Amino acid sequence: MIIGEEGAVTELWDAVVDRFPQPRDDRPGQPVYVLDEAPEPGETGLRAATLTDLELLLPACAAAHREEIGIDPLHRDPEGFRWRTRVQIEEGRSWLWVENGTIRFKAEASAWTPSAVQLQQVWTDPTARGRGYATRGMRDLCHSLLRRVPAVCLFVRPENAPAIRLYDRIGMRHTLDYRSLLF
Repeated sequence: MIIGEEGAVTELWDAVVDRFPQPRDDRPGQPVYVLDEAPEPGETGLRAATLTDLELLLPACAAAHREEIGIDPLHRDPEGFRWRTRVQIEEGRSWLWVENGTIRFKAEASAWTPSAVQLQQVWTDPTARGRGYATRGMRDLCHSLLRRVPAVCLFVRPENAPAIRLYDRIGMRHTLDYRSLLF
């Protein structure tokens, strides 16, 4: 993958296009969102994932990956994906809200620095979508993270209108655009 600010990725790609294979997916115009003021709490059961959640979380993480990247990681590299999901839990970079065995909301941190946490795989079980769970879960997650870092950020596919509405609803600001080349 090559991911970054759209202009920089375009400039790099233009310089190396003849030496690389064609990407299987080119995603220009991916909005990058930032939040630096805590939203109102969502009053959910959001919590850090534990290793006892691994079997529930693994298929949800795989579904989020499949929706975002278009590849089933449990088919391509099941042991590697299980290891990655386990490490995210062990490192305290995975959160979920579960009710009656259904994941109402989950997300992981793909990067964590003293300045910001970048979220990825924001996801709600399809059977629970459209009921405000993601808004409430995201509010609680950002509220918690902003006690530890000055900003929470993420980027999203421009065609993912429900996610964009969610990020706007909780007060995130669209600050720039990324381009992702997936090989």
